[in-house]
Amino acid sequence: MKSFFANVWVKRVVSAASVLYAAGACGLCYYSLFYDIHIHNKVSLCLMLIGISIVALVLMLYSRKQILTRISSFIILPAMLPVVLLYFGNWGMIIPIIITGLIILLMSGAGEGAKTAIGTTILLLYIFGALGYFLFTSFFVTSAKETEIESGVSPSGRYRYRVVNTEDSSNGSTAVYVEPNDADVEYPFVTFTLKNMEKVVHLDRPVCEEIDVQWVTQTRQEITEQLNQLSDAIVVHLSEDELEDLGYTYDSKLQLADLTYSRKTMLGLTASDVDPIYLDTLTEEQLAMFGIGKESSGKYYIISPSQEVVNAMKKKNPSRYYFSELTAKALRAYNNTNTDDYGNILFKVQKNNTVYLNTLTDAQLDMIGVPESGDVMIFNGETCFRYYISDIEDYFDVDSRHLSLDLLT
Repeated sequence: MKSFFANVWVKRVVSAASVLYAAGACGLCYYSLFYDIHIHNKVSLCLMLIGISIVALVLMLYSRKQILTRISSFIILPAMLPVVLLYFGNWGMIIPIIITGLIILLMSGAGEGAKTAIGTTILLLYIFGALGYFLFTSFFVTSAKETEIESGVSPSGRYRYRVVNTEDSSNGSTAVYVEPNDADVEYPFVTFTLKNMEKVVHLDRPVCEEIDVQWVTQTRQEITEQLNQLSDAIVVHLSEDELEDLGYTYDSKLQLADLTYSRKTMLGLTASDVDPIYLDTLTEEQLAMFGIGKESSGKYYIISPSQEVVNAMKKKNPSRYYFSELTAKALRAYNNTNTDDYGNILFKVQKNNTVYLNTLTDAQLDMIGVPESGDVMIFNGETCFRYYISDIEDYFDVDSRHLSLDLLT
């Protein structure tokens, strides 16, 4: 048995446990950045983590001279820094992992010089990280007092809401927040909810004395009719794929915007005429005034591209510089070269990703992902949230992840 445990291959296999433990710490780091934590049973969670940590620590000490264990011992503590800062106070979850990471770092098989250097770096990370975080939260986070008045879930279960009264220097306010109810990540004893998913759908000043929240279910067609009655100028922002599904090409949505008076005059317009102007509405002669050509297929191109546009393009020596193939940098370069003697931009070519709601049929709304029916919230007699608008405008993009200062609050 002694020879079995002394076998280097056994130690290498066991060292995989250190990788799993470090991966768990990194996973918790990820959750701390993008999710809020809600612990259901702190004692049970603490006992479970103590048990896992003891087992992992024994296995890591046994394989401490293996390269995987050494690398893992350097990862655990830095990965836990966001957890300590953003889940501050949940010590039953944090302390077992921190102690385990500290012990394996001090007792790993790495050289003393490496451990000293890495340990010092980690200590400085914690000091400056904590200092920066607490300074940020002290100076930039509002101190207004909030009181939750009511909360609940929509009939379909897709959304949850809360009504919050805020006391501030402007006589206070009542706000209604809505967020997705189906994006939580649940584990035994703990639930993670996405940060910054709440949307303010209604705000009243001063504080409302009476609160009346109602949820109703309406069909897609009913909501479309209601919105079109409110205005015939409601626009819908669509993605490139959605525009393509509806039959729009890239070139058919190109337009001239921010035209100066001189450029409007070239088109026979007056200063009061509104822009932007779709390229599809212009003749070839009018397009040529702006240095734009059009092929029989409907594709637009730059007649005489500037050197800035050529340099910004990744494609080498194309036959033509089509707007549909320009990089964002090349399009900016093109727009920035259309200036007068004083450096003022004469016009811009840009892509319009909107369509008017009253131009979309019920079948097209279904095509872009609007369900046939869903939840509508009425607050104090006023409609303030429609599932329909939420889906079209993608209020709750639960798949997006990007770091920002908002995640620290």
